Amino acid sequence: MDREEIERLIAQVALKDRAAFEELYDRVSAKLFGVCLRVLNKRAAAEDAMQDTFVKVWNNADRYQANGLSPMTWLITIARNTSIDRLRARKKGHQDIDTPGMELVATGPSPEQSAIAASEASKLTGCLDAMEADRSAAIRGAYLDGETYADLAERFKVPLNTMRTWLRRGLISLRECMSQ
Repeated sequence: MDREEIERLIAQVALKDRAAFEELYDRVSAKLFGVCLRVLNKRAAAEDAMQDTFVKVWNNADRYQANGLSPMTWLITIARNTSIDRLRARKKGHQDIDTPGMELVATGPSPEQSAIAASEASKLTGCLDAMEADRSAAIRGAYLDGETYADLAERFKVPLNTMRTWLRRGLISLRECMSQ
């Protein structure tokens, strides 16, 4: 699916077009589910985070601005941030998010969607593995494990602004690697 098509669907969702929302879900849910699952490591929690992600997309589609960057970046950021919020709440002991026995099992992605998500995950892993080890570990910590920039700066014994620079440059490098 190309950038223009996703942008068109998001614009229609902003107008509360349910058919466009359903199509957007069908087209991007496998990738977003992969993001949620990678952060949360639990299928039920990832499914809940994904549902919250799409509620946020429905409610905030009018805030998306087509600026030449990938609309998938906007969607993935929503999924990642939603998952990280759930992960942090779980770590702080808020049991209301992941109460055992309260999970509702939703239908998962199709085999085709799972294969696409696995392929993208494999490519992302390869790109991360090609980076310097400390930069890769910092990116994984910040964007996949939900660590704060301050925690990462302390762990790697670098100033906070240096950590921000590592992450910014690392994301630029990942974007270039993923686009190849």
